[in-house]
Formats: sequence, structure tokens, C-alpha cells
Amino acid sequence: MGTLEDTVIYLDNAATTYPKNGDCLRQALEQYLTLGASPGRGGYDRAMDSEEAVTAVRTRIARFFGAGQDARVCFANNATDALNTLIQGLVSRGSHVVSSRLEHNSILRPLHHLHKQGLITFDLVPFDAQGFITPAAVAAAIKPETCLVILTHASNVLGTVQPIRQIGEICRAHSVPLVLDVAQSAGVVPIDMQEWDVQGIAFTGHKSLLGPTGIGGLVVTPEIDPLPSRFGGTGIDSLNLFQPLIYPYRLEAGTVNLLGIIALGESLAYIESRYEAAFLREVALLQQLRDGLRPCRRIRILALDELQDHLPILTCTVDGMASTDVGTILDGDFDIAVRTGLHCAPLVHADLGTFDNGAIRFSLGPFTTEAEIAQTVRAMSIIAA
Repeated sequence: MGTLEDTVIYLDNAATTYPKNGDCLRQALEQYLTLGASPGRGGYDRAMDSEEAVTAVRTRIARFFGAGQDARVCFANNATDALNTLIQGLVSRGSHVVSSRLEHNSILRPLHHLHKQGLITFDLVPFDAQGFITPAAVAAAIKPETCLVILTHASNVLGTVQPIRQIGEICRAHSVPLVLDVAQSAGVVPIDMQEWDVQGIAFTGHKSLLGPTGIGGLVVTPEIDPLPSRFGGTGIDSLNLFQPLIYPYRLEAGTVNLLGIIALGESLAYIESRYEAAFLREVALLQQLRDGLRPCRRIRILALDELQDHLPILTCTVDGMASTDVGTILDGDFDIAVRTGLHCAPLVHADLGTFDNGAIRFSLGPFTTEAEIAQTVRAMSIIAA
């Protein structure tokens, strides 16, 4: 059976990783077909077995993110869904929120919506020329009414990994919870919530966790208690006409995605023992790509002078060309799949001067090869000639 990797060089892993590990998905499907019943929706054996399978994945996720034994793991559709749950559950009328201009629309849009409703105010700290937020800028933005600092761990445009340990110390000193969007970093670099003084994270399964689309979630420590923002069936306390406030039902209304959860658990088991070595390999490929593109005079590489604290993402422009045109040529003439445009992070492009034409993002993955990078460098050299 033909697959995408037979013909296409896939360099859009920051959007969703491809290919997936087929063994993980097949094993998950076999478990799902065996379990069948809705977890937590009955006292019979199959329902109990399904609930045990889900609980096992919750435990694995908490351990993977260094969240501690008392952490609460709640599932969602994706990181955007989880971020909405966290933001709306942690703010109240009159709250002030600190975030940054590096953010994806999954943070920017909820903040702007709540501000337009007159519920909150917020400040967005800047990033420097190399794509990093300074801890001092976060400290300067915190006010007496600040109830939340919420930041991307790694930029989806530039791949820069932010200094969260130092920012966590600042938030702890101000008694303000720190929540991270780890959509890009989860599964690429280690994340340790306890060590970094992080009280909440939002993750998705379909990027570098190598799971399927439609499954993600949030992890919170006992220091924060987001209020429910959606309401419905939980399988418990059915006489209560209000959402139960115990976890995970507090933030999970309706039946969870059993197949997606099992598949995420299988993918986590696969990457846990190999992702640090895989990251080193991907950074070496990133260096090959960067060094190959540097001699092309018309190509401007954004915020990648150094490889330290950087995910395997390279974003660039070609002088005199719209990013969408470059992407179309890469796809049509060279069978190379990349992401062009504003990458759902318009403020990043506004600050970098790439707002009008967008930029071309090459995001590498665990199955990217040296030969594919060499072909990509050749294609871009031809386009920029």
C-alpha cells in the first residue's frame, strides 16, 4: 500500500508528525476492539477494564511531564482545547494575565476574547532578536492583580525553547501560577513541571508525542484548581445538576476518546526510551539544513544563529517571493511538504517583519533523513537562484 513517505519529503512535523509508528496504532486498535465499553460508565467488567486502561495512561503522562504523584491529568481534544479550559478556568472578572508575543492563536484568541468581554486585562512581553523571552520582561509585566502567567514553552514559528526554569522562579516569588503550552516541545525535549515550578501544562498527542489527532490534555498540580467551563455527563453523581468538582470529572464532560487515549499511551511508551537520542539526531539535521541554506543570498533565516535551546525547526524567507509561492513550488516541483504563511502566530511575524508575505517553515521529525535534507537544500537553492 502506497504511503505519503513513498513520494513526499515531509517537513511539516510541527503541524503534525508523519509518519506515525504503525505498530503503536495497531496495538491501540487491538486493545480498543477488545475493551469496547465506555470507561467509567458502568460497573461491569469491560467498563472497569476500560477505566483502568485510561487511568494507566494518566499515570504515564504525569510521570512523563515530571508532574508528581498528586498531579491531575484531564484529557481534551488537543492543546488548543486544553488551553481554553485552563485559561477560562483560572481567570475571573478583573484578572490580569501575562503572556508573550511569541504565542500561537490558541492562547492569543482566548485572551483577546476575554478582554473584549471586559473580563480581563493582559500584557504580552516581547521576544528578542533570537526569539527568546527574558525572565526580566516577565517579572516587569506582573502586577498585583496578575492571576496567571501563560507562555509557550517553544515557539511554533522559530523553535526557540524558552528559559522556563528562571521564569518559574520569578512566578513562584510573586505567587503567580505558571502554565505552559507544550504542544511543540512535548516529546522533543524533557519537561519537568516540579523542577521548573510549573503548575499547569497543555499538550497535544499528534505532534512529537507521535499519537493520533484528536487527543490531548492538560496536567495541573494541586496548587491550582481551574473551574469547569463545560458541563455534562460524567458517569458519577448523576443526581447533581452541577458539574462535579472532583478530578478528572471537573474538567472532563462527556465520554473520553478511549481509542485516542490508548494510542497516546502506546506512543509514549515508544518514545520514552529514545526521544533524547532522537532530538540530538534531529538537531544535527537542522544544522545540515541551516548550513546548506546560508550561502543562498536571497534566503533569510530567522533567529537561528545558534542551535542551543532550539527545536528542529527552521523558518526563512526568500527575497522577492511570497512564502506561499515558495511552498507551492516546493510541493509541485520537488515533492517537499512545508508550512507557509503566518503559522497561526501573527504577532511573531509582525515583529520579525514577515507579516505581509509570511515565511517558510521546515520542521523536522524523527523519520527525517540526511538525504531528504540534502534534496531540500538543493530545491531551495534552485528556487532562490
